[in-house]
Amino acid sequence: MNTADYSQSVLPDSKTIGAAVESSRQLAAFVSTTLETQRIELVDECQQRHSVELPTFALRLLGDILSELAMGNTVKVVPIHAELTTQEGADMLNVSRPHLVRLLDEGVIPHSKTGTHRRVRFTDLMAYKAQRDRASQSSMQALAAQAQELDLGY
Repeated sequence: MNTADYSQSVLPDSKTIGAAVESSRQLAAFVSTTLETQRIELVDECQQRHSVELPTFALRLLGDILSELAMGNTVKVVPIHAELTTQEGADMLNVSRPHLVRLLDEGVIPHSKTGTHRRVRFTDLMAYKAQRDRASQSSMQALAAQAQELDLGY
């Protein structure tokens, strides 16, 4: 079983945010390429340069991480196959743990049990979230259309 640890979340400080802002700007220029890999250079504390070849996809992910840090957000990388506790899953959906447990027990979101503990796969959680977001967007569009038909002025 592979679970993610979300207990060590720390918000970035102002120095980290400033570095993230600058580095995300600089990195953005390099990830708009069709190359599959790119070579970057790192400088260690002894001022020695080390060249590293990275997939461009990884650099794009790094850019996304830096953008989030620049906005002051905490970032966690979760593998696709990760299994989450009900509390971790509830936190990701921004719902209460009892609500998530109810969804799991009703079969809305697939889950497994390890002893008496429920585990939900990250991919299943994100699929549910995407479906929930689509339904919410559809409802908002229907309400907006109804407001237009009734000439409610917004």
